[in-house]
Formats: sequence, structure tokens, C-alpha cells
Amino acid sequence: MAFPTVEVVESYSAAHQEYDAVILVGDYAQAVPAEFADFVSRAQQFDQRVGKQPLLVPADVFGGRLITAPTGPLMRDYDDVRNISDAAGAGARIAQQAGVRKPLLVVFGTQDDGRYGQAEAVAYWGLCQALYEPLEAREALGEESIETITNVGVVGTLDSSWLAAVESGKRVARDLCGTEPERMAPARFAEYCQQAFAHTPVKVTVIDDVQQLQHEYPLLMAVGRASLEVERHWPCVVRLEYTAPAAEQTLMFAGKGIVYDTGGADLKTGGHMAGMSRDKGGAAGVAGFMKTVAEMRPETVSVVAELGVVRNSIGGDAFVADEIIKAHSGVRVRIGNTDAEGRLVLADLLSHLRVQAGNYPRPQLFSVATLTGHAALAKGPYSALVPNGPARAQGLPDRLWEAGEVYGDPTEVSWSRREDFAFVAPRTKSDDVLSSNNGPSATTKRGHQFPMAFLTIAAGLDVHGNDSDHPIPYVHVDIAGSGVEGGDWQHGKPSGAPVTCFAGAYLHK
Repeated sequence: MAFPTVEVVESYSAAHQEYDAVILVGDYAQAVPAEFADFVSRAQQFDQRVGKQPLLVPADVFGGRLITAPTGPLMRDYDDVRNISDAAGAGARIAQQAGVRKPLLVVFGTQDDGRYGQAEAVAYWGLCQALYEPLEAREALGEESIETITNVGVVGTLDSSWLAAVESGKRVARDLCGTEPERMAPARFAEYCQQAFAHTPVKVTVIDDVQQLQHEYPLLMAVGRASLEVERHWPCVVRLEYTAPAAEQTLMFAGKGIVYDTGGADLKTGGHMAGMSRDKGGAAGVAGFMKTVAEMRPETVSVVAELGVVRNSIGGDAFVADEIIKAHSGVRVRIGNTDAEGRLVLADLLSHLRVQAGNYPRPQLFSVATLTGHAALAKGPYSALVPNGPARAQGLPDRLWEAGEVYGDPTEVSWSRREDFAFVAPRTKSDDVLSSNNGPSATTKRGHQFPMAFLTIAAGLDVHGNDSDHPIPYVHVDIAGSGVEGGDWQHGKPSGAPVTCFAGAYLHK
């Protein structure tokens, strides 16, 4: 799982001669660093595009190649560090096309604004995002032949191991999210995780015994029931655990890993099934964050994750709407729509984590999922955070929001309301909670907020609110809008969200 090796150098003048190009990222309407100002000025005399769009110009720099990568304005109210990421990515693509193998990345003009405190790191991650090639392509064609930039220098004062740890996690997240459904069928998803965490302090446990899953994860197994007809599609739960040497808090994650979502008996039609191999983006993001944890080895933060890896197949034994299924928590769930399958998987995972939470110091629970079209519609390219009362009281959504802004993995907060709980309330005494309505989330009022209410009830977390003697902070993270570039779930490149957000919030000082 190679990616461009990163080296941090203090200044351009301190860099060694092995670099074969400079990618200069910044707002060219402002002062350009003195080392490059004459080259840029002369180039602008011959080409008015210089400083307005990414270009390669001849210059007396490393390799004789200066790639101008303009960000546009950075100081307006609505500008953010993604301008840096986008520009670095655009410059990286030009560098690759030009045959560059070892560029030096220089970011300028951001020192006086707190929004850009991690600008150099975000530039490196933007470069890596632009250069990433899918796992299937790397396996078919060879990494060396299609990922040709091998080393990157970054001018700054950051820790190179931090940059590499986050990118390692983002790469795992992209691979797991973006890979086609047979190459990343449940058993092979688990195998990838085992390989990714081999020789690291993260313990990997794969639960794949069907009888055990039926007993301990009944909602998950309802989703996977029709998949049992094909052995290679059998579901599993991947448990990842990192124990800190001096743990002071514990992050506990449930990740939705639907390796293919047909919609089940509520079958997706009209071309909407294409791209549903990416419905495992939540589990992918959690595994990616855990990879960063494995690289960083934090002293005081333990992390536990359960990933529900399931195929929502259609077949004679598929679960159907109107069924009432008792969850791991003991809550009776009435199925409203089989295409609202991810929340069923998450509910059982969260219930397991709830039961275990008392064994760990200061537990904080999170669910991460490509859950609703409504989140993408309401929040656009931002991860939606829906916290419960204890999480809000402890400032968890604020912490994640602030980290996302600085580290280039932004979020927006949505609040859980009484209408959400009323929406999933039982209509009869036959059940305790309704999983969903039978319409698209994108056309349902509060379509990404009410699923958090369902998760709270179905996982047994409703008795751990602010009014409880044992409150448990919980944040639901919907990445349906942020998980792929441009919101294109069929062809868009996976973004690795929310790896960087969580890493910035909990692992970097």
C-alpha cells in the first residue's frame, strides 16, 4: 500500500538537489516568495494564465520545472483550507503528466490566518488524493506504473510521520470504500483489514460464524439473510482494538460496511443501484482512522471499532418490510423499508459497544455511515454530525467541527430533536421502534436526523442520556455527502472522510 513518501524540509534553500520540480501553492495576487518571484513575473509577461490556473513554466529551480498552483483568494469569509488542497492536487496532476517523480511542495501566504494552521499538511494530503489510483487498477497494472510520483518534499515545520500516518489511513479508507463488490466481498474486506494491521498494535478479530452472528447480531443478519445463499457473500463483523499504554479516554466506533446494497426487497430501480458498492464507506473510514491510530500509537487514547460487513442481497430469503426483529439490545424493531438497512447493522454494533463501554475509561461512541441521501442534499460535501445530549454537553461536535475546518475534512452539525423520536415511535404495541418510513430520505423531512433517533433507541442508548446516572456521549456521523468527490457515488474518487477530522481532533497536538 505505497503512497508518496514525504520529507519535511525547513526551507527551499535547505532542500536537497534530488527534487525534480517545485509545486508552488498560494494566492498569486499576493506577494510570491522571493525565491520564485522573478520566475513568476517573467512567465506572466508571456502568459497571462500564470497565477490564474495551474501551469508548468521553465525556471531555474529543481528540475527546471516550476508548477504554479494558484488557490485564488484565501482571506474572504467563506474561504477555507480546501483551497490549498485543491490547488496542490491540480499541481500534482500536472507534475505527474510532465514526468515528475520527486516534487517539492511549497505553500505561501497563509501564515497570518488561523484557518491555515495546517496548510502544508493539507497540501500534501491534497496531492496524495489527486494521485491516488484505485486498488483494482494497482493490482491489475502495478503500482509503480500508474502511481509514478514516489517522493514529495514539503517546506514547513510539521512532523513527517504525522503526515504519513494520516495519509496511510486515508489510503486504507479509499481502498475499502472504492473497491468493487466482489474484490471487497465481506471475507475479502476482512482479509484486507488483517493485512493492513499485521505487525501493528491493533488487534483484529473477525466474527464470521453464521450461528454466532445470528445470535449476537440479529438485525445485521436480517440484512444479510439473502446473502447466505452465496458463500462468498456471507457477512462478518470485523473488530479492531487498540489499547493505549496509559489510556485516559476511549473512542468506540460502529462502521456501516454494506459491500453492496441492492435495496433488498425494496429494490433500487431506475439506475440507482450503480455505485452501491461504495455503501461501505463508513466502515472504510473507521478502518482508515484505525490505521492512522496504528501508525501514531497514542499514549492516552484507546480505540475500539466494530465494522458490520454485509451484502444486502435480493433473493427468496430476503427480509421484507413489516417484519419485527428483536435487536441485540432486546428492542423490537419494525422494518419500514429494507433499503434503510445500514441503520439496522449499526444498531447491533452500537448495542455491543454500549454493553462494553463500562469496561473502558471515558468512552465516547460514534457511528459512521453513508446513511442517507438527505445528508448529501442538506449538507452537500460536508460530513453531518448528529450528537446526543451527553456528546453535546461535552463539546464533542464542536471539537470535531473545529478539527475538520483546520485539517481540511469539514463537517456540519445537525441537532437531534423531539420530532425525530416521534417519527420512529411505534404505532402499536407489537414493536418498540420503526426503522424508517417507506419514502426516500432525500424527500423526507429531517431525513438524516431521525435515523439517529432510531439508532439511539434500537441500540439501547436512550437510557444513557443526560438524564441518566450513566450518560454515554454518542455522535452519529453521516458521510453520504463527503465520502466521495463531487457526490458521484458511481465514479467519484473516495475522499477518506472522516479520517482526517478524527485524527486532527484526537491524535495531533
